[in-house]
Amino acid sequence: MTPTRLAFGAGLLSAAGVYVLVLGTLLTDHEWWPPGDRTPAYYVHWTLVGVFDIALVATAALDWGAWDLPRVAPVAGVALALFGTALFVWGARTMRSAETMGVTGELYTDGPYAYTRNPQYVGMIVGVSGFALAVDSLLVAVLAVVHVGWVLLLPRAEEPHLRAEFGDAYDRYARRVPRFVGVATLRRAVAAVAS
Repeated sequence: MTPTRLAFGAGLLSAAGVYVLVLGTLLTDHEWWPPGDRTPAYYVHWTLVGVFDIALVATAALDWGAWDLPRVAPVAGVALALFGTALFVWGARTMRSAETMGVTGELYTDGPYAYTRNPQYVGMIVGVSGFALAVDSLLVAVLAVVHVGWVLLLPRAEEPHLRAEFGDAYDRYARRVPRFVGVATLRRAVAAVAS
């Protein structure tokens, strides 16, 4: 097995583990996500994510430029990756670091959370998609799609926990701000730029 295939396989295998945890939460009564305090689920989840991240970077390094996309794609990818990273960092800095990793905390509704209930996830989706284009690798693009898939599922697993934790305050917030991006996001962004 080549190093590229080994890295790619490790990425797929660790992603499958994340899917098991998230889908286990969605389809059963057991709550694996969000992990809450530093439980075994917390360590399992973040170990799998760490392995995935290392595998993604290794696959990128080993398969860089193998897809042969038009020259504009990697340039656009860098722009998307930077924008997604900035959005992720903005969302993460708005809350305390332990809360960014699923440890229970406060309900945030200001800053980027006034535009989307999940700015870090939106940043991840945009960032990893841009990274795949920038690297110009089909294997990295496959890993990016797998990553986006689990990121799209995470809020659905978190929302029952958030409703139980914050009750009506979360329901009011969810009615006002979209899960990812919507018309309300664009209106608020335009109003913020205009003022």
